[in-house]
Amino acid sequence: MTTDSRGKNDVGGNDQHEAGVAPSLFVPRSLAVALWVLVWQLASMVVGSNILLAGPVETLARLAELIVQPKFLTIVCFSSARILGGFIAAYVAAVALALVARRWPVVGALFAPAIQVLKTVPLACIIVLMLMWVGSRAVSGPAVFLVVFPAVYFSCAEGLANVDAKVGEMLSAFGVNGIVRLLVHTWPSVVPYLVGTAKNVCGMAWKAGVAAELIGSPMGSIGERIYQSKILLETADLFAWTIVVIALSAVCERLFVALIARSGGLSQKAALRLTRDVWASAEQDADRVPSAIMLDGSIGYKNKVVLQEVHLNLCPGSRTVLCDISGAGKTTLLRTVAGLQPVLDGSLLLLPPTVSMVFQESRLVEQLTAIDNVSLVVGAQNREKVAQELLELLPQEALDVPVAELSGGQRRRVEVVRALLYPSSAVLLDEAFSSLDDESHAIAASFVRNRLAGRTLLAASHDANDAVLLGAKQLRLFE
Repeated sequence: MTTDSRGKNDVGGNDQHEAGVAPSLFVPRSLAVALWVLVWQLASMVVGSNILLAGPVETLARLAELIVQPKFLTIVCFSSARILGGFIAAYVAAVALALVARRWPVVGALFAPAIQVLKTVPLACIIVLMLMWVGSRAVSGPAVFLVVFPAVYFSCAEGLANVDAKVGEMLSAFGVNGIVRLLVHTWPSVVPYLVGTAKNVCGMAWKAGVAAELIGSPMGSIGERIYQSKILLETADLFAWTIVVIALSAVCERLFVALIARSGGLSQKAALRLTRDVWASAEQDADRVPSAIMLDGSIGYKNKVVLQEVHLNLCPGSRTVLCDISGAGKTTLLRTVAGLQPVLDGSLLLLPPTVSMVFQESRLVEQLTAIDNVSLVVGAQNREKVAQELLELLPQEALDVPVAELSGGQRRRVEVVRALLYPSSAVLLDEAFSSLDDESHAIAASFVRNRLAGRTLLAASHDANDAVLLGAKQLRLFE
């Protein structure tokens, strides 16, 4: 757990550096604001003309007058509705297109030139074009959409490209459907990218929207009032409306960033509610019949043969441990049997075909608890039973915290429970007891034996004693 604590301290340090604030030189924001207001006041006094540069006192006085005017709220609502409408529409459309492009790359390739043009075209050109197409009263919404859309799209696409594919593969192997995978893993992984983008594009949206209104000057908009301030040389009005825009932008940014940030956790809760109870499924119950495993041929990857002339014939309900050295092809063999990669040359017969697996490296949804990680594949309806099973291997305090906070050995035990509780016909274990001390190792192996329920077991291990602990026969790929 020392590593976890050190990690938390590092995160805090990174936040301070990213904010550009060294602890020893920290300046309260209110003091910094007060300093710049003082500079503004001094500059106004030096210029000596409210027409050229109104000071903060005059600006605040004018702002107070504007706020109490009957039309103020109407003007703010007019501009806000259009700007926020364009902003939200851009976010939704960009995320949807990024998801579609991730699923079907040809779609992304078709849209890429158009999105690149939108990214680089001058804002003034967009506004003029929108004025011709939709008129001045509606110009701000489409202008905001076209400015925000590329930034959100590229951010979402980058987030999707960095989603942990191994966790996605694990969820798919356990039969978790696509909607649940999207909600529990894909969307939470993309959220940090969208939060970072939201902090930038909220301000961009208000800049673009007000600029469009300034050029189009629709009656009753903030942009039209700023334009009138310029015509009448009312600098105090200009600054007052600028403060209004800054305040609206800041409020929208805080609200939207908070909403996006919370959406990751909310989507995971929704995903758990959508999980299916595999224990109550008649089809899954039928798959409890142990698998026969027959593999003949070569295995490996697209451009690399790992093992040639593999002949594996395991009877239903048999227990086998592969005890070869590292690099012998044990993991490749297990992945092939699991159906995660095809046989290069030959055939694989796995009947019934349902498998559960502990992968060589940790594959957990980090933000979820141990209970939720297991419930994700067996159904949230079974939380109480899952908790009881987890308590066989984990202390009570480890059940209800995110698995990211658990030790390596505790995380491994969560994965063992997940594989054994899933109603498969064969159980595959790839170094399932790594990171465990001798006592925990023996307890976990006993848990596997007691929960197999007659299913076929195929394990890979560097420890030859695992065959004894699991009551299995040893098999070597290289004799």
